[in-house]
Amino acid sequence: MRGWCVRLIMNRTRVAMNIHQLKQDIPAGIVVFLVALPLCLGIALASGAPLFSGIISGIIGGIVVGLISGSHTSVSGPAAGLAAVVLASITKLGAFEILLASIVIAGFLQLAMGILRAGFIANYVPSNVIKGLLAAIGILLILKQIPHALGYDANNADEYSFFQANGETTLSALGSALGSITPGAVVIAALSMLVLLYWDRTPLKNVKLLPAPLFVVVLGVTLHMLFSRYAPGMGLEKSHLVEIPPLDVGNLGAYLNFPELRHFANPDVWFVGATIAIVASLETLLNVEAVDKLDPRKRESPPNRELVAQGVGNIFAGLLGGLPVTSVIVRSSVNIQTGNATKASAVLHGLLLLLAVLVFSPVLNQIPLAALAAILIMTGYKLAKVTLFRDMFARGASQFVPFAITVAAIVFTDLLMGVLIGLAASLFYLLRSNFRNPFSIEQYRLHIGEVIKMELPNQVSFLNKATIKTALWDVPPGSKVLIDATNADYIDSDVLETIDDYRVAAAGRDVQLNVIGLRDEYSLADPIQFVPALDKETQTRLRPEEVLQLLKDGNERFQAGRWIKKYYLHQVDATAGGQHPMAVVVNCIDSRTSPEIIFDAGLGDLLTIRIAGNVISDEIIGSLEIAHKLGAKLIVVKGHSSCGAIGLALKNEHAHSIGTITGKIQSSIWQCQCATHGTHIPAGKELLELVTRQNIENSLAEIVAGSEYLRHCIERGEMGLVGAYHDIATRTVEFGELVTPDQFDRYRSDKAGLAA
Repeated sequence: MRGWCVRLIMNRTRVAMNIHQLKQDIPAGIVVFLVALPLCLGIALASGAPLFSGIISGIIGGIVVGLISGSHTSVSGPAAGLAAVVLASITKLGAFEILLASIVIAGFLQLAMGILRAGFIANYVPSNVIKGLLAAIGILLILKQIPHALGYDANNADEYSFFQANGETTLSALGSALGSITPGAVVIAALSMLVLLYWDRTPLKNVKLLPAPLFVVVLGVTLHMLFSRYAPGMGLEKSHLVEIPPLDVGNLGAYLNFPELRHFANPDVWFVGATIAIVASLETLLNVEAVDKLDPRKRESPPNRELVAQGVGNIFAGLLGGLPVTSVIVRSSVNIQTGNATKASAVLHGLLLLLAVLVFSPVLNQIPLAALAAILIMTGYKLAKVTLFRDMFARGASQFVPFAITVAAIVFTDLLMGVLIGLAASLFYLLRSNFRNPFSIEQYRLHIGEVIKMELPNQVSFLNKATIKTALWDVPPGSKVLIDATNADYIDSDVLETIDDYRVAAAGRDVQLNVIGLRDEYSLADPIQFVPALDKETQTRLRPEEVLQLLKDGNERFQAGRWIKKYYLHQVDATAGGQHPMAVVVNCIDSRTSPEIIFDAGLGDLLTIRIAGNVISDEIIGSLEIAHKLGAKLIVVKGHSSCGAIGLALKNEHAHSIGTITGKIQSSIWQCQCATHGTHIPAGKELLELVTRQNIENSLAEIVAGSEYLRHCIERGEMGLVGAYHDIATRTVEFGELVTPDQFDRYRSDKAGLAA
């Protein structure tokens, strides 16, 4: 019973969601249909094909492609980008019926490309080119629709190339429009744009089944009828309206063209088919990628499935007498701007195209092109907002220049050529960046001296050869150089040859060279001429002050996240015969304070004594004396923030053996309380930090007072002693001054006071 109830609730939820989605998809489908209808006719006209071939492709793109496609937002149909290809192909082949065989071949090629997963090509189109494509389409929508808004409809084709089939260009068409203004069209376009601009401020915005573009179409038809009846001077002629050719419903077969089998034996047919497949696939992948960026839900369309859908669509188009089908950015943009929810809007637009030519053509032929122009102009404005240009400019030249070039190239050529030019510009900046920054190089100081590290990137091509060679040959004689290829998945043979040549040149320049991480298949062994591990000679040469500076440098690298790679395998080999540490650190047991990590040290560099609260005992003093015997040059007593042992001492915790630690810390608490003289009594974190710092000083006093041997080592300059406070939150270690012999008496008196 319970399971039945759950299923009932889930089913009702699905029904509610579907109803909600339909409320969004139905208006969107209607608006896309209204925009697509004149465009389908216009593209057929520009392609030199029968007018109904454009309608057939629109129907197939909506229904067939829409049902198979995995995109929720893309709308397919005949595209302006292929108009020139189709026109040239008809001229080359001699007849539209022969072209249909090429379209069938193109469909099967696209189907094969989708099955073979060739859709990955879309992932290699840079974001700045995609955004440039969208902005350019927005600008073109505005420029191409302004003539229609002014009533100049000499060419209502969906021509989104700069040079139009009627001999005009985008700019000359604007000039012609200004000389042929139709007042009625201007009024309809102006009122339509005002409605679209202020729609969200009216109560009508809450009526989901009445989107603003649909209202604009109804308004345009109403105004046209009113002008025709009451103001003939403002009336619109037939050329200013949507024009669907009359259709003989009883003889539908006369409008369909079928390819003949004999045409498939023509080599030119196969060449044209391959051309259409490549151009249509590229345009589809680019449009789908662009539309996904417009989608407010950021849903991802599967590119391979889209190729399959387009392939099936073009097979149907070729068999039924339609133009080639692609994903179309203009219709897809309108679909998104109208608020569609699923691909049902695309399918609905195809069904409406079918109904339009069968039933509704007399009504639809009353729609003014000026009203549709207003919808497209507003869509263009949303695609090419000034904020988009401002945002791309703020990202720097490497992003803005390819973006701007893509916009200009599409506006002054055509969509596909413009995108290719934009890709070339983006590739130039990629190569330029790769040429300038093929590696990272830094210089850091270790106990073995200054090391120059060159880290190679993931891909190292022949373009990087010159800069790598220059950087290596500029290294001063006597240096230590580390070339790290650990992260490089590919290194060009020219670069490998340069590294091999430098190995020979380095020997003559007294440069010690390490090459780390070369893959076995490069057939170039890793030369190792120095290891970042202490040897006896280097340890003996180090002074306490130098060791202290090395620890400070290491902590700075840790703070900045620039810690050096340790190459532990090499260090293990180097230290297997004996250790030569440079310092010994008395450290708390806290898991966040490991000295080797905090000071960016390697194997064999540090001796570490860990005890809660970094307190001192006879055993620890004995360990410090042994550390000197092992050659260590510096003793560091390091406390830290948020110390648990200090916290327990402040809570007066002495249970079990904990008192052996907290008892030693009590003197630090007493000293801090006495130091305030009642003027200010610290508490909380402030008291915890004061006690921690005092406890470090007390540990230094314990060492000085407890070991005559270590005092003599410090007097002779063989050993240094210093306190340090580690702030865990900021990763910073704050060092005090080195303890000097003239401070011994004070520290020994502090020890006596503590004992008392």
